[in-house]
Parts: sequence; C-alpha cells; structure tokens
Amino acid sequence: MISPYVRRYRLAQELRKRREAAGLNHLELARSIGVDRSKISRLENGRVSPDINDVMKLLEALGVEGAEWTSLLTIAQDAATRGWWESGARVMGERQALYADLEAGAVGIREYQPSSVPGLLQTAEYARARLLVTGVMPAGEATVEGVLEGRAGRQRMLRRPGAPSYELLIDEAAVRRPSAPLPVMREQLLHLAARAAEKNVTVRVLPIEAVVRDFQTLPGALSLYAYPDPGDPVVAAIESITTDVIVTDPVQVARYAERYDLLAEVALSPDDSVEFISQAATKLPDR
Repeated sequence: MISPYVRRYRLAQELRKRREAAGLNHLELARSIGVDRSKISRLENGRVSPDINDVMKLLEALGVEGAEWTSLLTIAQDAATRGWWESGARVMGERQALYADLEAGAVGIREYQPSSVPGLLQTAEYARARLLVTGVMPAGEATVEGVLEGRAGRQRMLRRPGAPSYELLIDEAAVRRPSAPLPVMREQLLHLAARAAEKNVTVRVLPIEAVVRDFQTLPGALSLYAYPDPGDPVVAAIESITTDVIVTDPVQVARYAERYDLLAEVALSPDDSVEFISQAATKLPDR
C-alpha cells in the first residue's frame, strides 16, 4: 500500500486543480453533488479520509472520465485505506504512527540523525532504554510495549519484499556520545554496523570535523520520503522535541533535500562508516 497520508494530499491537489479548471468555488461544487461545503474544503485540505462515493460524484460533476477517472479513483481508494498502524496508534504514539504511514509504500527513504540512532535501525534494548529517558516517551496513552511493537512493525517494513532503499546519515556525535547505558549502546552500534551490510541499507557517518559546503548544515533530524508514482510528492519530515513538521511543498522540500545532499558530500564512505561504527563499539564495555 502507498502512504494514505501522501495519497490524501495527492487527491486534494488533483481535486482542487480540476475544480478551479471548471471555474467552480467550494459552495457551487458542493451544491452540485448535494453535500456540505465544508466536506469539499476538508477533501481539498487532505485532512480526512475520503468517502469513495463522494469522490465518484465529484469526478462526475467535474467531467472526469476514462483513464483519468480510473487513476483518480485509485488514488482515492489508496487515501481511504487503513494502515496496520491505525489500530494501535494510541499505544504506539501518534507521532510514530505518522512515520509508519509515511514509510508505507515508499521506494526511497533518506534520513539524517544528529544525536541518536533512528528508530528503523534500533535494537529493542536500545529503544526501551531511550523510552525511559525523561521526556522521550510519547505523551498521551502510549505505552512502552506499544511503542516497541510499533517500532518492530516499522522495522519489518524495511525488510519486506520490495522494501525501500534506506540511506542514513548519522552524525559522529550520535555514534560517540552514548544515548543509552554503555553496554546497550555497544550492542546498538554493532547492530547498526551489521544492518549497514544489508542490500537496501546504507549508513554513512558525518565526521564532526567535516566542513559542509557553504556551511549549510541541518539544525535537527530530517527524513525524506520518495514514492513510486511521480505524481506523488516527495515528503520531508522535520523532527522536534514535541511535534514534527511534515512538508510537501516541492520548493520547500527541495531546500531540505539540498541541505541533506551537502551533508552527504562530506560524509564517510559506507565501508569507512561501518569501520568507524565498529571501532566505536569496541571501545564501550559489553557489561
């Protein structure tokens, strides 16, 4: 399945474009299919799972036919799909559920992490230790076991047939500065080095002394998601302490992607990165 979040956004863009081409406002289009104006607005904002019957009425009212009708209805069906993460979103954390959504159906994921090992490559022990750190556990009804189960589900996605390519740029500070008890950190680094040997996973370390062109660094963690349909947007997710920002505007996403590429220019090679991570692990106690 393709990310319902992304397909909702795509459907919103397609419907808005066709409504405007037809010279209709929200109210006029809503009246033509017998629904409230707010429903058209919500669909065009990509904030709600679409009602397929309403979408078919809209396509008819907008004169969409043939292959175009089939394509747009497929997008709507994808947008209405419920992912595995939805039933457990409260206990796995709403933020993590959103990342699971964005990862669904992606063909390529690029991530920069400045301070810790990212969730897709965490061991269960490291993830549990991180959740015990003050302020890390998601707010609300999330539970430790729920978060760990959600993390495991996301990691299975990375190992499924047809899994996306995953490229991680990890700052040297995240490798050298312990973000979990030392024995746990050691096993996590060894696991990270082992996962880097898998066909669809690339891990590269960004040295502290690396000089980034024009000094264009990133202030925090960033993930970039690409999808198989060229009409779907590339998505940027910017992590913060409390909430994450999801960016779909192509111009803005391009700016984040450019910053990522500048970091990649001065990162160690994959082979040198694995060696770097392995050596850092050996310097930590195993008990």
